[in-house]
Amino acid sequence: MYCPFCNAIDTKVLDSRLAAEGAQVRRRRQCSTCSERFTTFEIIEAVMPRIVKSNGRVEPYDSQKLRRSILLPLQKRPIATDSTEAMISRIEKKLRQSGEREISSQFLGEIVMTELKALDDVAYVRFASVYKDFQDIEAFKQALSTLSDDNKTTADA
Repeated sequence: MYCPFCNAIDTKVLDSRLAAEGAQVRRRRQCSTCSERFTTFEIIEAVMPRIVKSNGRVEPYDSQKLRRSILLPLQKRPIATDSTEAMISRIEKKLRQSGEREISSQFLGEIVMTELKALDDVAYVRFASVYKDFQDIEAFKQALSTLSDDNKTTADA
């Protein structure tokens, strides 16, 4: 590992810890030449499945696009950043575990909706309104009644 301060090749690891729910290894390093300390993160380079859009076009998986599509409905909601990051990690883990080389955008959307529904009802409805492309108020009411029914079932259990 090159030192980011002096470009020396020789650095030593002072401490290693798991980060991001075990998906990363955080290493604290020190340069043997200039004695500066810095942190590195190691992640598994897993091949994510490609996304097949509804029009048939195939795109590479884009983690930033997923993050944006999740953060948008969560705007101004009282959700901790750690909860959001954990949800994104779970979604990506489900994609890797699918074992598929290509998955449909609908499949990804359903995973996101399931995760948002468990995290925050308002964010779920915001995402669903765009994802399901509600054309009228009745479709929106239908989604709300389904959410309301699910909450009643959970409260009764």
